[in-house]
Amino acid sequence: MSATALFDNSHYEQACDQAIAMCDGNLRSTIKALIMANEYLEAELEELQAAISAGCIPEISRSKMRSKSSAA
Repeated sequence: MSATALFDNSHYEQACDQAIAMCDGNLRSTIKALIMANEYLEAELEELQAAISAGCIPEISRSKMRSKSSAA
């Protein structure tokens, strides 16, 4: 990764602007929405980790495995 790519934050700036706009410019609402989204993703990750630990294969992985085996 180049030094320029490391310091190019324009996509973060755009994402911030978009999130703020979606919350009608209310910064507190924007932060709250981002915290809620993060908590949702953390919970989903925990569920996936528990399923994998229990030996379950997520449906997406299962379908990828089927397509690989049928392609062979």
